[in-house]
Amino acid sequence: MFDSQQYLKLSLIATVLGCLALAACSNQPGTVASRQSAGGVASRAATVNPAGNSADATAALHLVSVPKGTEITATVGQTLASDKNHWGDSFAASIARPVKVDGKTVLPRGTEVTGRVLEVKNHELKVVLTSVVVDGVYCDLTTNARRPSDKDKPKHKKNNHRSQKKDNSTLSARTRLTFKLSKTATIPAKA
Repeated sequence: MFDSQQYLKLSLIATVLGCLALAACSNQPGTVASRQSAGGVASRAATVNPAGNSADATAALHLVSVPKGTEITATVGQTLASDKNHWGDSFAASIARPVKVDGKTVLPRGTEVTGRVLEVKNHELKVVLTSVVVDGVYCDLTTNARRPSDKDKPKHKKNNHRSQKKDNSTLSARTRLTFKLSKTATIPAKA
């Protein structure tokens, strides 16, 4: 059994670690976008001021629903390989083409998105997009899975080498992939 001094030291260490964890969590940017109401319309407006600037506080954001099936083209920011990466590994990417809803851009070109490795087996990678941060608000994304061979191909080139086996073991940096939302996403947009 612990003596009182050891118990006191362990209690003090646990308290300090708890305070540090609480302080670290309170410094996270933004909040998670609210879920939609049953009617499919965003349930409330969000006002975001991650930098604490009083000038930015007046710029209110409203939530926009990006429908299921919307295409999101992203450029992968790093090389991923089936012999180095594992299930769950995250990667950075950026929006290559603006995403529009009702003619208005909700995710401009260059917006940073996060993805993760969904599957690694038999020298094949599958990746998905998982989140985007818009004006300091973290938003979940649910997309279909893509493989390295699914990369966007230039329209002006014709390639008749159908008999060649496609290499799905490496996803090179700067590869463009087009994902489709498999679930409606809620994204903040300027009013």
